Amino acid sequence: MYRGKSSDETLIEMNRTAWSGGEENNGFHANSDKETLQLENAEVDKQQQSKDSVYFRDGVRRIDFVLSYIDDKDGEKKQDRRKVFEANLVAAGLELETEDKSESEDGKTYFLKIHVPWEVLATYADVLKIKVPFKTNDIPDKKDVPMSWLCTPYRLPEHVMQPEPDYFTATFDKSKIDFFLIEDKETFFPPSTRNRIVYYILSRCQYSKEDKDKKGIKRLLNNGTYIAAFPLHDSRYWTRSRDANCDSERYALYKYWARFSRFYKEQPLNLIRKYYGEKIGIYFAWLGFYTEMLSYAAVVGLLCFIYGVASFDENIWSKEICNETIGGQIVMCPLCDKKCGYWKLNTTCSSSWQSYLFDNTATVFFAIFMGIWVTLFLEFWKRRQARLEYEWDLVDMEEEQQQLQLRPEYEIKCTHRRRNRVTQEMEPYLPLTSKCARSVLSGATVLFWMCLIIASIIGVIAYRLAVFAAFASIMKDSPTNKLDVVGSLITPQFATSVTASCINFVIIMVLNFLYERVAIKITDMEVPKTHVEYENKLTVKMFLFQFVNYYSSCFYVAFFKGKFVGYPGDYAYMFGKWRNEECEPGGCLIELTTQLVIVMVGKQVWGNIQEALVPWLCNWWVSRNARNHPESLYSRWEQDHDLQTFGQLGLFYEYLEMVIQFGFITLFVASFPLAPLLALMNNILEVRVDAWKFTTQFRRPVAAKAHSIGAWDEILNMIAVFSVVTNAFIVSFTSDMIPRLVYKYAYYQGAEGSMEGYINSSLAVFNITDFKPENRPDDSENPDWFFSSNITTCRYRDYRNPPGHEKPYIHSMQFWHILAAKLAFIIIMEHVVFVVKFFVAWLIPDVPSDVKARIKRERYLIQEYLHNYELEKLKIQLSQNGPNIEQCTCPTTAATPVKLEVLSDCLT
Repeated sequence: MYRGKSSDETLIEMNRTAWSGGEENNGFHANSDKETLQLENAEVDKQQQSKDSVYFRDGVRRIDFVLSYIDDKDGEKKQDRRKVFEANLVAAGLELETEDKSESEDGKTYFLKIHVPWEVLATYADVLKIKVPFKTNDIPDKKDVPMSWLCTPYRLPEHVMQPEPDYFTATFDKSKIDFFLIEDKETFFPPSTRNRIVYYILSRCQYSKEDKDKKGIKRLLNNGTYIAAFPLHDSRYWTRSRDANCDSERYALYKYWARFSRFYKEQPLNLIRKYYGEKIGIYFAWLGFYTEMLSYAAVVGLLCFIYGVASFDENIWSKEICNETIGGQIVMCPLCDKKCGYWKLNTTCSSSWQSYLFDNTATVFFAIFMGIWVTLFLEFWKRRQARLEYEWDLVDMEEEQQQLQLRPEYEIKCTHRRRNRVTQEMEPYLPLTSKCARSVLSGATVLFWMCLIIASIIGVIAYRLAVFAAFASIMKDSPTNKLDVVGSLITPQFATSVTASCINFVIIMVLNFLYERVAIKITDMEVPKTHVEYENKLTVKMFLFQFVNYYSSCFYVAFFKGKFVGYPGDYAYMFGKWRNEECEPGGCLIELTTQLVIVMVGKQVWGNIQEALVPWLCNWWVSRNARNHPESLYSRWEQDHDLQTFGQLGLFYEYLEMVIQFGFITLFVASFPLAPLLALMNNILEVRVDAWKFTTQFRRPVAAKAHSIGAWDEILNMIAVFSVVTNAFIVSFTSDMIPRLVYKYAYYQGAEGSMEGYINSSLAVFNITDFKPENRPDDSENPDWFFSSNITTCRYRDYRNPPGHEKPYIHSMQFWHILAAKLAFIIIMEHVVFVVKFFVAWLIPDVPSDVKARIKRERYLIQEYLHNYELEKLKIQLSQNGPNIEQCTCPTTAATPVKLEVLSDCLT
């Protein structure tokens, strides 16, 4: 992990060697210097300095991190831990300053302020391979895009969009400081980099003299030694800091990004990255790009819906259903046993018209369009991501580099050590037997919870089957049937569908709450090696769970309901007790639409309430006494301390929410073309809610690097491929598109293809006398008109031979023709969409050509400048040594204890 050192020598042990001893002590305060500095600080009039400042009392050293703690009953043990921990922090080169509890607003909280000096920054910038500028970018920008003035209303001011000049960058090397463009050491590393370095040290700092495995700020937070650890915001969000040295970037983010009135403006991604780090910056870049691409899908979906409205009058089959002489004369078989009576087809008039809005010829076009759209979205995002990787110095950030950031939990729990074959250093590892056992237990737990979700869905299905008969009996003479507007809409099917969807949503939320905690525990049990591996393992578990949790009810309605019902003489039963559900004559598509809208919209509304209202209420309650205090009493660290904590997995939940939404608008979009429009409206709000939440309601997160959206990229690609299959099956088996086309072109008896007579053709005939006693409806459930007419047959939705046929109630030839057409459509649609997808993916390069040129130019310049730098260094050395070149010897290790790198001080 560290060059020239065994991994058994921890960060603290190395730094004790580096930072102790010597008169100069590399600019760090020894004990006597520290006492002098504290005396000097004591003389500072605290009332003269705004406590909204992010500097130590001397007004020079920046506060890079804050720890807080309270003395309690177990104070002695915790105090010992803090004493050792803080002594090791000082030994590591950090500078500390404590705010006594008497200075805090509540009178009981201590605040430990941490400053990281230049030498420590330089050392760990080298260790963490942080890129810094070495030359101004000399590649001219592209010419202005034609008609770019049209985008002016959406632009932000230039100083907000590009807060830093464009530089070529190289990995920082402490031994070559004069190679880089360093104007001011105090501002060379941005606050996000500084707090990342401090957190790296805090995570590995030992707090016990006896046990070397006891280390890390996480464990100290868990055992209550410290109650909070966080970097500071640089100002209040609604006003600039009174300290002229503060940049007030938080205020700029709130003013130009976090307010909903700016919803139509672009995002200041460079400023977001500078303030919060690359990982959060990548998330908002992806969310903004996804929202932008949704606008195109939303427009096309809206046009498809408008087509359905405009072609309303062409819906001949709905007219036949509503016609008193056609639909009013067709008697339908009961939909349940005993408690359901005979009914007339025209009672489904309203649902038939509603179904046509989403089940028309535009549905096929939109399903194909979304298959291509999702490919364009993913391919263009790759290009956008590649550009951000270059602009944010993430191009060479390989996964191996993450090995420098082993999880402290991994180092602590893995007691076994082995030699790394590459570095020849001792490193912790988890034995194969232990790893396999943990993986098996984890997989079994995930499988158990997925089965639990499926069981809950089966329970909801059983509810639907059980209550449908009850609703049919209760609503037969319900007063709602007489209402002018909604009376015809409130049917037993509608009541069953809506109540089942609501119950399913509640179950989803409850299981989601429970499984989040289970997934975290079993991922912790697996002891992943790095933070990237931890997040990827948790991502897979959570997505598998969420996939089953949110989509299973939609899969049931789309692909199972009404497909295995049998026929009146031989019904299929669930558990031998409840008769399987049938689709209405208008089809199951409208019910799938209802299910999709309830779950999707309900999740989005609930998510926004959780994200915005809950943190606001918590912060309001915590700071109710202090929020009106002046700055002299309510300091910057106390203000941030009262905010909510943005946990390590906070960004994970943001991605998860959006990816689940992505699944809704791709997997089932053929049933609801307005889904992208609803998602677009939600995301416009989501961007600003997330921005407002980050800027105003949460402590500043510790900055982290990420060169992509990680495992989510593979999940999105998986959903994209799967969506083509699901939409092809929805068009074929859930909608009535294929049966209508087969009837129009193969079974219509007229001279020209028409839909007249389709309803009669799509309904099979059953002889009432063939009903089994257990299926026959009770006489009290039948309507009055049934007894006043001589009715011997009823109709049901299927393609079967009529009674009296030589093979009665067997599937007719029309059924097999329709099935062949459905399968042919699935094959053709999948192949067409997949061919177009692969062609588009091949046609669009993942990395833009100008970005490739810049990367090559940067690598060339790094080699050229390093060569010239070493050459100049050699010339200076030769000129200093004169004729005694042979006497140039490298200093001994004892003379240079501060060097951590294995580099010579002389060139030979």
